[in-house]
Amino acid sequence: MKTTLDEMQAFVAVVDTGSITAASEQLGLTISAASRTLGRLEEKLQTTLLRRTTRRLELTEEGAAFLQHARAILASVDEAEEQMAARRLRPVGRLRVDAATPFMLHVIVPLLAGFRERYPEVELELNSNEGIIDLIEKRTDVALRIGALRDSTLHARLVGASRIRVFASPGYLARHGTPATPADLAGHALLGFSQPETLNDWPLRDAGGELMRIKPAIATSSGETLRQMALCDLGLACMSDFMTRADVRAGRLVPLFQDVAVDVRQPVNAVYYRNTALAARITCFVDYVVEALGERPFEA
Repeated sequence: MKTTLDEMQAFVAVVDTGSITAASEQLGLTISAASRTLGRLEEKLQTTLLRRTTRRLELTEEGAAFLQHARAILASVDEAEEQMAARRLRPVGRLRVDAATPFMLHVIVPLLAGFRERYPEVELELNSNEGIIDLIEKRTDVALRIGALRDSTLHARLVGASRIRVFASPGYLARHGTPATPADLAGHALLGFSQPETLNDWPLRDAGGELMRIKPAIATSSGETLRQMALCDLGLACMSDFMTRADVRAGRLVPLFQDVAVDVRQPVNAVYYRNTALAARITCFVDYVVEALGERPFEA
């Protein structure tokens, strides 16, 4: 049976105060509890640490040797706790962040200068995976995930919700015309995703009243590739507001079906494992992202 910190603390307190009675008061224990703790320590070590006389307690040679080690161990624990407290106040170290390329480029990257200014000792490593990843396998500390969450072992914090809309470039519309109703899609080139198929559910009602699932003329696994194809006049694309706001404001993309589109919004969550040792770094990063984006972060 191994020695515990409580037993070491009791032993050191008895030595420092000179009596079990004074040590028990310092530790918030009863005299009998402090005495039992000291006796249990000696039993585990199979040696006598203190000689008890009618007037005082004296360290044995073994007790003096053990006292030196006990003080060093307790000091090391105190230092570790102080360092952890300091890291909570001033996070330091590496933080690995993962997000799909469009979210990384259009949301996270613009926030990095402010984050680095506030937390200069956090070393960010940014990775982009287009699909859902295993955080442990990819050595990821926090991931920004778009859409419904399925993994209940992860802690999640909602960052916001981003509406999806159908867009086309002015160049494409000038050559092919502007569709007015969902039925008009049949005469247009549609751009979409290769996987998962649910990303090809557009916020328009089909004849049966369900969300319309399109068959892409060109499919890609990357949202950023989809955006670039739309900007290059290749067809209509359904994309999220967080990646198209600047294009709409600059006139590079035009939102379609404004009067008939269904209001569909994708939740964006920061996710990480509950029992992480990186809580301070993760918290400061997620808090900063939420604060910087504001209450309605992805409004067009």
